[in-house]
Amino acid sequence: MSLIPATILTGFLGSGKTTLLKRILTEAHGQKIAVIENEFGEENIDSDILVSDTQEQIIQMSNGCVCCTIREDLRTTLQDLAEKKRKGELDFDRVVIETTGLADPGPVAQTFFMDDEVAESYLLDAILTLVDAKHAPEQLNERQEARRQVGFADQIFISKSDLVSADALDALSHRLQHMNPRAPRHIAHFGEMDIKNVLDLHGFNLNATLDIDPEFLSAGEHAHDHAHHDHDHAHGHDHAHGPDCDHPSHAHEAQHGHHHHIDDDVKSFVFKSERPFDPGKLEDFLGAIVNIYGPRMLRYKGVLYMQGSERKVIFQGVHQLMGSDLGPKWGANEVKSSKLVFIGIDLPKDILLQGMEQSLVASP
Repeated sequence: MSLIPATILTGFLGSGKTTLLKRILTEAHGQKIAVIENEFGEENIDSDILVSDTQEQIIQMSNGCVCCTIREDLRTTLQDLAEKKRKGELDFDRVVIETTGLADPGPVAQTFFMDDEVAESYLLDAILTLVDAKHAPEQLNERQEARRQVGFADQIFISKSDLVSADALDALSHRLQHMNPRAPRHIAHFGEMDIKNVLDLHGFNLNATLDIDPEFLSAGEHAHDHAHHDHDHAHGHDHAHGPDCDHPSHAHEAQHGHHHHIDDDVKSFVFKSERPFDPGKLEDFLGAIVNIYGPRMLRYKGVLYMQGSERKVIFQGVHQLMGSDLGPKWGANEVKSSKLVFIGIDLPKDILLQGMEQSLVASP
């Protein structure tokens, strides 16, 4: 039986998760989806669209979807659902898991890799984060959980955008982009949220298309056009500006109306090199980094150019869990290069970049 794709839906209180779930559970999208809802949710979905007073944990909806609340832990619920599907008691094609508003999606994501029984039945597709445009600036300032949820996302949906000005929305979008350049941002008008932006995103598949917002890479390099940071320029990673930074790119940003971003603790940076990695050195370095900084590493992903391999190596991780896979062969005319993105909480960028640099094959 093929693996059941699973989507993790996360977002802060009031960001519209329940609205989105209702839409998934009632709309005629032709897909049979099992929604797993954390019972200790802020607003239970049941009161509005489900039959109340039922002891049954699993309820079938009119459009063929299934709603299920978690009374035990997630593993058990996932295993139960998979077993019912195998026995033909339940018919569903995919699963959407709603986490509670304050949850760190990391451990939920790890369940899909660490638990053998879950991994045999499910494939984690993506983490979606809903961000409430009106309250996000304050939530992001005050709550690390909100910043973590942004860092984990494969796709970010900004809800309630009609309640804020265009400038405020633009500033929020820039801020989210700095925190997580991997995740495309969508304005979500919940009436017409496109289901194709929600499902089958392959955020966790080790595929060779490295999903870093192209604007981010060019912005990182663009900001250094007339700066003297050759090293930064070579790696195209974004320069972290402190409040008193008189970096030349600020004048440049001002001219071009770019937002001076708030310095959040969830940040991303990119490492690029056209020199191959020494596989042994890189493995040792990444192993050490994940051991020390794993809890603060939210998502990391890359396409690697390894010495001695004719194929691309695709690598990614969540917290301490790291995986790699052989990708397609390098094209005959393709410039071989490595590109990695790291998203995490106060990660020591200099140590990481220097370690990556030292894991490359020595220059001839």
